[in-house]
Amino acid sequence: MNISKLGLCALAGTLLLTTACEKDLLKQNNPNIATSQSFWQTSDDAVKGVNAVYSGLQQLGTYRRWIHFALDLRSDDGFSSSPWGELADFTKFRQVNYDFEPSRDIWRDHYRAINRANQVIDSVPGITMNEDLKKRVIAEARFLRALYYYNLVSLYGNVPLALEPSTVTYRPAQGTEAQVWDQVISDLQAAEPDLEVAYTGSDIGRATRGAAATLLGKVYMQLRRWPDASTQFQKVLSNTNYSLVANYQDNFKHTTEYNSESIFEVGFSDVNLGGNDGDNASSSEGGQRSQFWGVPGDGFTDGEVRPWVRDEFLTEATAAGARDPRMGITLFYNPQLTPNTIPRGPEPMVYGEPFNTRFAPGSTNNSRIYWRKYSTDYYRNFENFDSPINHRVMRFADVLLLQAEALNEQGQTAAAIPLINRVRARAGMTPLVAASFTQATLRTRIMHERVTELTGEGLRWFDLKRWGVVDPQPGIDQTAALTAARQRDPDFNNFELNKSRLIPILRTDVDVARLTQNPGWQ
Repeated sequence: MNISKLGLCALAGTLLLTTACEKDLLKQNNPNIATSQSFWQTSDDAVKGVNAVYSGLQQLGTYRRWIHFALDLRSDDGFSSSPWGELADFTKFRQVNYDFEPSRDIWRDHYRAINRANQVIDSVPGITMNEDLKKRVIAEARFLRALYYYNLVSLYGNVPLALEPSTVTYRPAQGTEAQVWDQVISDLQAAEPDLEVAYTGSDIGRATRGAAATLLGKVYMQLRRWPDASTQFQKVLSNTNYSLVANYQDNFKHTTEYNSESIFEVGFSDVNLGGNDGDNASSSEGGQRSQFWGVPGDGFTDGEVRPWVRDEFLTEATAAGARDPRMGITLFYNPQLTPNTIPRGPEPMVYGEPFNTRFAPGSTNNSRIYWRKYSTDYYRNFENFDSPINHRVMRFADVLLLQAEALNEQGQTAAAIPLINRVRARAGMTPLVAASFTQATLRTRIMHERVTELTGEGLRWFDLKRWGVVDPQPGIDQTAALTAARQRDPDFNNFELNKSRLIPILRTDVDVARLTQNPGWQ
């Protein structure tokens, strides 16, 4: 679905109100620009309004570019050696300029989208229109507001809780983390019953009831409310619209979008090739992750993979004795530099060339590990700023593994095993045997399964928070967890307890809005 730019200009007009002096002909109001008073009149306005909230998902600070740096490269599975030193430092828990561009864009673009959601929630109830459509539009806005706050509270912590349309005088109070999580839960609980189970035609891609249930389950997981999370995930597991696709790579291709495994994804397109980076009708709607993380010669290589991730795939062979097929779909790597315990198979191809042809043996690039997941090499031999591949924010395999984790944490270890085996079966891995695991050993196994299935999909940061690595959790020795993370990723040597768990709030907003800065940041 590429509905996001529809009506965007009309909605944007509500944010650009100015006061004109009737005596000054040069300051006449443009009668063609919609205002907040004139825009919200029809059901078409309501749909255009919520479409503009979806547009926020495509911005530089959200899923188009920078959020991947904040979620994947600040985690222990990825890192950056970008020549832009400030960008590399951002992924290494070092930030001197609190208004640094990626952080600024993440903050700005999330709050811009939240303001649009607030306009929908505030204005659509007053429109005379079909009541079912009205409920659905408001529910979509609530779901999207919840998703934006889910990201903000996970990255910045105590963020302003804006729940009304922005005005010159409106100053939203800074919420505590607990208050923000409560708002996310409230929005999702309100949204879920009014969303459609599925969509057809041009509406495919809108938030569904399953998407709301999944996101609410993920919220409960972060709060370690295991029974509540299980309840939400069971709704999704019982929904016959969802299933694992046969081909793992279909989750990362533009030709197989909105498949049965997709629960919610951000729509990207290269139709407006070369469009600007703005948020208007002439903007590009292409994803940029593959350009920024692309291999040398095709991309900027600002994002790379830690060797331990490659080695995690090599801890076991498939039932047929081969390498885990997800490894070659997730990574570009030199097979000559991997352990030889599992047959190497065909040499990985890099945009149509064998790895050791593309990167000469002995060269620096030859020993690096790159992200293949979400690259466009499966259908072309180059990258650019307009990838057409939708970003899958939530997919069914994640739900299976999260439900297994939630059940295991409730002591239902045996019930968790079949869920994990469903994910393993697609990759051709040998089924796990319930009698072989205790709660503790299955917990470790689930950590492994989430790497081989989900690494590089923006989920690892949430895992590290939930598992007590970056956030303190009851019953978990955070010092020991951090020590292990530092062995996997040297960047975690810069991680400071009670500080690095959060990105600093923008200096400008701290000063102007009188916000309280996050602990440890001056």
